[in-house]
Order: sequence, then C-alpha cells, then structure tokens
Amino acid sequence: MIQDLFRWLSGDLSPSGRVWSALAPALLLGSYFLLGVVAYVVRRFVRGRFRDAEIEARGTSVLLGAEARAYFAWVTQPIWILLKRLQVPPNAITTLSVLLAAASGVSVAFGRFALAGWLYLFSGVCDFLDGRLARSTSRATRAGAALDSTLDRYAEAAVLFGCAWYYRESWVLIAVLGTFFGSMMVSYVRARGEGLGVDVKVGLMQRPERLVLLGVSMAFAPVIEVLIVPRDPAPMHRLAVFALVILGVGSNITALRRLVHVLKALAPETHQKVLSLSRGTLARTIISATAATAVDFVVVVLLVSLMDFRPYLGTAIGCVAGGITNYTINRVWAFGSVNERAPEVVRYTLVSATSAFLNSGGVAVMLFVPGLDYRIAWAIVRAAVFIGWNYPLQRDFVFNARSSSSPSSPATSSPELHSVDGVA
Repeated sequence: MIQDLFRWLSGDLSPSGRVWSALAPALLLGSYFLLGVVAYVVRRFVRGRFRDAEIEARGTSVLLGAEARAYFAWVTQPIWILLKRLQVPPNAITTLSVLLAAASGVSVAFGRFALAGWLYLFSGVCDFLDGRLARSTSRATRAGAALDSTLDRYAEAAVLFGCAWYYRESWVLIAVLGTFFGSMMVSYVRARGEGLGVDVKVGLMQRPERLVLLGVSMAFAPVIEVLIVPRDPAPMHRLAVFALVILGVGSNITALRRLVHVLKALAPETHQKVLSLSRGTLARTIISATAATAVDFVVVVLLVSLMDFRPYLGTAIGCVAGGITNYTINRVWAFGSVNERAPEVVRYTLVSATSAFLNSGGVAVMLFVPGLDYRIAWAIVRAAVFIGWNYPLQRDFVFNARSSSSPSSPATSSPELHSVDGVA
C-alpha cells in the first residue's frame, strides 16, 4: 500500500494505475457522500430541507443550485464541528487551502492531473470550512475576510499557472489565459460593485462553480486519456481542455454580466438612454457597416493582392473608402440625423481617421502571429474596432438626433459614471 502510494505520487504508473489514481479518491469520497445522500434524503423527508442562512445568502446558479449547496453544507457539518471542538484556528485552514492549491498547481504543471484535481477540490473544501469555522467560533473579523479573499485569488492563480506551464506550447494556453483573466475580473467587478454599494451576485461562473468544474475535470482527465492514448507520456487531457475552454468563455461572460449589472444599478437613466438608442439603431448600423465593410474589404484585397500594397497601408485606404459609404448610409437611414452637416462631417472625419489608425495598427500587431492570414487579422480587428469605437461614437457623438451642445440634450443632462478615486 505504501509503495503504491509513492508510485502514485512519483507518476510511475501503468495505464491501469493512472485510471485507479483518478478513481480511487472518487470511490473513497463517493462512499461518504453517497451515504450522505441517503441520510440527507431521509432527513429531508422527516424534517424538510436543510436551511443554512449563509449558503442561501450566497445565491445559486445553474451548475450549483440551492438543493446542491444545502446538501453540501449539511454533509460537511461533521467536519467543521470536529474542527470547532478541536479549536483549530480558522486562519490555519485558510493557509492550508492555499498550500493545497499550490501543490495542485505544481502537480498539473508536470502532468499529474489526477493528483492536481483532487488537491484542488480539497483546497476548495478547506476554503468553505475556514469561513464557517470562523463564524461559528466568533472569530470572524474584517482582517480575516480580507486575508481569505486575497489568498483565494492566489490559490486559483496557482492552479492556472500550473495549467499554463503544462500547455505552454499548445493553443490551450489561450484558454488558460482567458480563464485566468476572466476569473480575476469576476472577482474584481464584484469587489468594485460592492465597494460602491451594489449587491453583485449574478453570473454563472462564480468561484465555487469554477473550482468544481476545473477540479473535477482535472481529476478524471487521465481516465479519458488512457482510453484514447494509453501510451502517451504527455497527453492532451481533453476533459481538462474542455473545462478550460468553458471556463475561459463563461468567466468572461460572467464578468461582463456583472459589469452591466453594476452600471445599471449606479446609473439607471444613462443605461436606459443607451439601451433605447441601441435598440433603434444597432440593427441598421450593422447593415450599414456590413455594406461599408464589403467596400472596405474589396479595396483591401485589390490593393494588397493585385497591387502589392502593404497590408496595413491597404487597410488604411480601405477604411477611407468604407468610411464614405458608411457615412452616407448612416446619415440618411441608420440614425436619421438632423444635425448640421458641417460639424457632423468634422466629427465623422475624426472618428473615421482614428478608426483607420486603429484598424491599420491593429492589423500590423495581429500579423505578429506567425502564419496568420492578413484577411483573418483584418476581420478580427475590424469587428473589435467597430464594437469598441465606431458604433458608440457614431451613436452618441456624430449622428445624435439632438445636438450634443444643446442644454436639453441627454448627453448633458443624464448622469455620468465617476469614481471617487478616479477609476471608472
């Protein structure tokens, strides 16, 4: 038994051994939680669902509903009650959580996915227990809460750093970095919103969901790999890759949903103004932009493919041709502008000039990627500049139906977002 344990830790395992290394902890824990399910069902039938104010205050999600959270709180009660009776300091459980996450990060970096997954799940259990232990023993303090939140970020980062190291020569690195960025932003937007007095408990990929999804996928990834490539010493671990892609997309969507929620709560009038304008003009603007983009694209292809222009120079000239098309359609049809033509033309020229600079510069930067076709780079940059720059400025600055200099204009009467420390 001891020899098998050391072989597991060292990674010296046959394909069947790798399967058991992933499944053995699951069988052990599964026995406990399976018996817990039976006991919980009986308890629920006799006394109703387990009520826990703290769990209920945290909200629910599609992945971890109210019933699942209540069951987990109930089934882990014996553990934190034992820790309470032993008078274990809550901060010790907090630091243990970080140590387990750090060990998980090292394990995944060197390909020990099953070990990494189970360590990360145990780290999550410790993270759940430390706060509960602190509150049940009246040791909860603001300093402890700050320490816990900060170390949670380090724990999650440690695991993602390990994933980044393992996938450093693969496209999966992009998914890992996307997950890292999204996870940090989910936490930041919530902290920023709550600091401004907004309750932020929306979105699918909150920390418990991220931890469970990544931990479980890493723990069981070797089982899939043994079935597909049993002799590969450094497999892709497809189940973990799938989870990282889901987390990369889902965490960033959650961060954006939280940001919209915060902005709506802080400036509802501004939010409604932008929303009403967008509903009436976005579809027409997209059609206008599509027509202008078609002209732009044809010009770029002709200049680059047939006349040997540099891609960034062709992009700049294409922007001018597309800009003229876009201005004509937007003024007459998309926005129905009634502004005086002269200032409108000046504003549109300013927006178009900066758009051309952003598009050409963006294409030049994207072409740093080896083997990337200039047309793909053009499409990616064009979409990003349209969403982040062209459309907002054309809607609120160029083609605003009421002059922005008018005292009654919504642009001057509606509230704006300001931060007390200057960070919006």
